[in-house]
Amino acid sequence: MDDRDYTQFLAAVKRLSGVDLAQYKQQQMRRRLASFRDRHGFADFAALAAALKRDDHLLRTFLDYVTINVSSFFRNPDQWKVLETRILPRLVREGGGTLSCWSAACSTGEEPYSLAMLLLRFRPAVRFEVLATDIDASVLARAEEGWYDAAKVQEEVPSALREAFFRQEGNHMRVDERVRRCVRFRRHDLLADPFPTGLDLIVCRNVMIYFTDEAKDRLYRQFHDALRPGGVLFVGSTEQIFSPHRYGFALEAPFFYRRVTA
Repeated sequence: MDDRDYTQFLAAVKRLSGVDLAQYKQQQMRRRLASFRDRHGFADFAALAAALKRDDHLLRTFLDYVTINVSSFFRNPDQWKVLETRILPRLVREGGGTLSCWSAACSTGEEPYSLAMLLLRFRPAVRFEVLATDIDASVLARAEEGWYDAAKVQEEVPSALREAFFRQEGNHMRVDERVRRCVRFRRHDLLADPFPTGLDLIVCRNVMIYFTDEAKDRLYRQFHDALRPGGVLFVGSTEQIFSPHRYGFALEAPFFYRRVTA
């Protein structure tokens, strides 16, 4: 794939879907696009672009493939323990009885449900809602249903939370309605759509690694503006922010960044 073919194809995808794949790291994205093209038997990218234009199902399949949908409950448990024992208690103390949280790029929902399970311990003293967003409408629909493979839940969710907040049917387990009611799912493109504001906590993990440095720089500034002073951005285990002061953040704990500037 030469540079012209690549840029023309990305432009076609943006016209069709609004998704700007040019904001993703080029080498990784090129490999994924070539793999999809070859797997579906297209001779070149012009042919694939034409097929995406006329076939909505293929377009949905393509977008599901190129927008990375990998998630788990309480991924990196030590970091979630810091959130539970250190970050959330401070936010609760400062929150005046309410907390506003955003799980960005939430994929199939494990992350916002993990957060909601931790926050439920603070009720009824604290009112909260978790906004959960992703660019892929199909994974949001699955997330909203709240069904997961039972083996996955048993492996990833601590037993006390599993017994309190899941029910099993056959080989699947469903998140309890008490948890599902706390999470509001909505489609959102991090690279194109406006951000919510006045947030206490943003959880955005294991997605920034796929973006270009320019895109990451812009997103970190937008995350800062979306948080209230003292609010926290929780990032993935390979996504430490170097020189966080550039964006108006201070390191509160590894992978947790507190907004410190107005």
